[in-house]
Amino acid sequence: MTNNVTISSRARKQLRNVPLHVIQKLSGWVMSVEDRGIEEVRKIPGYHDEPLTGARRSQRSIRLSISYRVIYQIRKDETIEFVSVEEVTKHRY
Repeated sequence: MTNNVTISSRARKQLRNVPLHVIQKLSGWVMSVEDRGIEEVRKIPGYHDEPLTGARRSQRSIRLSISYRVIYQIRKDETIEFVSVEEVTKHRY
């Protein structure tokens, strides 16, 4: 079960410029992943967890609000699998 979450330095910088409710939703997602595992949290419809395509094929995204997305990837570091939050972006429509 993958339940360790790390947030990249790039994502930490991006979090400085997002609304508080987005940070709170990300914190809730991180706590859920660490408690229940990423496989179970993917089933929660409110996050709209979906795989990305093209150059970002190995990554997935979740919705934190109508405008904000988190891009994450499951990584392996020796024998430990963990979720790495790569970036927090404002989705362009």
